[in-house]
Amino acid sequence: MGIIDKLNKDFESRVRLGIMSVLIVNDWIDFTEMKTILNCTDGNLASHSSALEKAGYIEIKKEFVGKKPKTSYRLTNSGRTAFKEHLNSLEKLMRTNN
Repeated sequence: MGIIDKLNKDFESRVRLGIMSVLIVNDWIDFTEMKTILNCTDGNLASHSSALEKAGYIEIKKEFVGKKPKTSYRLTNSGRTAFKEHLNSLEKLMRTNN
């Protein structure tokens, strides 16, 4: 198995890569802030975050603050591990092509 085969397909999307990158350095982050950081649509963020949740990489918390719904995200332990492995594989790939 080559280095490229160790890259995680779940992180190939620009939005998913962005979600994981934001969450690796933040504990909880809410939907509006994530959407602003990634400059994506509501539907795009919802779709990609749902896929990452289904894979077990992020946790999505939905609650009401007053009467307003609030959605927040954070990494799971397996998400943190998988993303770090993905980044390590990227680094190895870059080093082998110098």
